[in-house]
This record gives sequence, C-alpha cells and structure tokens, in this order.
Amino acid sequence: MSGEHDTAGGAGRDAAAGNAEAEGAPAAQTRGDGMSDQLTPEQTCRRALAVLDEVEKAVVGKRAALELVLLGVLAGGHVLIEDLPGLGKTLMARSFATALGLDFTRIQFTPDLLPSDVTGAPFYDQRSGDMVFRPGPVFTQLLLADEINRTPPKTQAALLEAMAEGQVSVDGKSHLLDPTFVVLATDNPIEYEGTYALPEAQLDRFLLRVRMGYLPPADEAAMLMRRLDRRAERVDLARIVDAPELLAMRASLETVEVSADVVDYVVALVNATRAATQVQVGASPRGGLALVQLARARAVLSGRDYVIPEDVKAVAVPALAHRISLRPELWVRRVSADEVVASLLTATPTPRTLPRQQDAGGTGAGTGTGTPNGVQDPAQKPAGAHR
Repeated sequence: MSGEHDTAGGAGRDAAAGNAEAEGAPAAQTRGDGMSDQLTPEQTCRRALAVLDEVEKAVVGKRAALELVLLGVLAGGHVLIEDLPGLGKTLMARSFATALGLDFTRIQFTPDLLPSDVTGAPFYDQRSGDMVFRPGPVFTQLLLADEINRTPPKTQAALLEAMAEGQVSVDGKSHLLDPTFVVLATDNPIEYEGTYALPEAQLDRFLLRVRMGYLPPADEAAMLMRRLDRRAERVDLARIVDAPELLAMRASLETVEVSADVVDYVVALVNATRAATQVQVGASPRGGLALVQLARARAVLSGRDYVIPEDVKAVAVPALAHRISLRPELWVRRVSADEVVASLLTATPTPRTLPRQQDAGGTGAGTGTGTPNGVQDPAQKPAGAHR
C-alpha cells in the first residue's frame, strides 16, 4: 500500500486564524467544549466563499468543479472525481483539506491492496499480551482514495461501511470515524486494463460525481505564470475554518427551507430516470435525498436560506448521472448518462416557486438582488416551505 498522511494547514495555520473575518465572515463563537456555536446560512455562505477563494489560489480555472466538491462536503457526502490524469485532482483534495483545517490522508489504490490496508487490523502487543487494533488510513478527516478503480472489489467494498455508516467493524467491534469524515475518490476513465469497475452499490454511495476537464488556454497560461511568479512547486494555503466550524456549517443546511413544489420537482426528476426508455436502472430514493441536500448547499452558497428550482437543476446531473444504468445500445452510440439526465431536465416541467414579498415595494423574485450585498433577504421564503 502506498499512502501519505499529514495534518492540513501547515505554515500559516496560526497566522490565518483571523482569515474568516478578513473575508467578511465573523469568527464562530465557541462554547466551553470547544465546539462552534450554530451558524446561520449567511455565515456559512461567507465562510464557504472564503474557502473557495483560498483553494482557487492553488487550483486555477476550475471554479465550477470546486463549487461542486464543496457542495458535497457541506452536504456531508462523498465525492467521486472522474477525469483524466494530471488535471489537479490530488492538488484539489489537498487544498480543500488545508483550507477546511482537516487531517488529510491519501491512499494509492493498487491491485494488491488488501481491505486491512484501508481499514486497519488487529496486531499482537507483546507488552500487554493482548490483540490491539491498529487504525488504518481511513481513520482521518479527509481521505483521498486515488485511482479507486485499480483495486479489486473486495478492497473497494472495505470503504463501503466507512462511507455509509461512519464506522469500521473489525473482529466484531465497531470503531467510529471522525464526524467530519469525507472521501474524495478519483477514477481514471480511459484505462481499462488492470482496473475494476466500481460496483453499482458503491457508486450510489457517492453523493455526486465531478469532472474537471482541461483548462482553457487563457487559464492554462495563468496557471503557468503563477508557477513562475511564486518560484516554488507547492502553494502555501491558509486555514479558513476548522473541523468544528465545518460541522456547524453542515448543521446550518438543516435550516434551509424547501417548498412542496420543489420537493415534487425532485420526485419528478428521480421518477423520470426510472421511466425513461434509454435507462435500464433508474436512480434510487437515495438519489432524491442527495438532490435535496445538494440543492440546499447550493442555496446557502448563493446566500439564500431556501431552495429554488434552479438549485436543483444545477446539481441534478452531478447527483444523478452516476446512479443510472443505460441500455447497452446507448453505449454503442456513445450516449452518456450525463446527456440522458440533461435531456430529462429539459423535458421535466419546472415549478414556479416565488418568494413572498417582504413589503409592498417587493425586493425581487428569487434572484438574490433585493439587498445591497446581493444576498436575498432571509425573510423572503417560498410559500409552503419545509425544513
């Protein structure tokens, strides 16, 4: 097994303690137990934008992909990054770990990797004469599972319980993982020799799938100029939040309201994947849950405390495309699952969910332009909203 571990932050962790305030985000108040107090969606938005700005210092020209990954982290899920080698997937994972103040561990998956290499195993302690559990690299806060499709299904399945339940069971005993635990897994889609396709059950465990793609020429030139200007290989990033603050940010999503119309829209999209003639197996109910939680996270990132249909549309393809199985003839015609979900989005009627007007003058309908800072007034919420 090839792995590496570090405590994210490094140089600049202490100096960056006031970075959130500098970005316009007030510091989280802490109780005596060290945990952050509850955050409002607006406070979470400011912190999240500061995290994105910091990560973008290292990962150039991929703001949309970075936002999707952060949405997955805020929603408490795991992210599958499927793209070509050399596009910055490892750099992105390490940068997020640093900006979020999380411990970072990387596992390079290989054909000879064993499940115990991931989860840990008991060993004999000669001093005490007892069998003692030695935790594996999965006992971290942010885990990069690099090239997960290069290891056999038995080892891939070793991550399943950890991802779904937040614990690892060894010799009949359960060992809890850190509450902030999140997996960023990479998958190489171009090489099939010596690889093992992820089973459907494990694909469904990922909250969303992200693709990065090549940089436009202008952004690639900017990336090269940054490298020349700093005269160093690595980019030193600052810690923006810490683990307790991240948990508080996740908790703030539960205060984001979802109207009945939006819920019906999510159900219609999920059912459309099951009824489509191009699809052999549609999205599971877990897909609907993922869609709602990701839409909540996007609403927060947009400065709102309620979800609008555009939030659902923006995350539908990343949240659902990897959960469906296409009919064999579509593979022959090179039709992708992303294209099928995009066509279903176009065909499914969009509800018209308008926020209530705060006053007679009105402040805009769902555009977030009714307040001076461009963030919609939290008092404006869709009728029939549910928390």
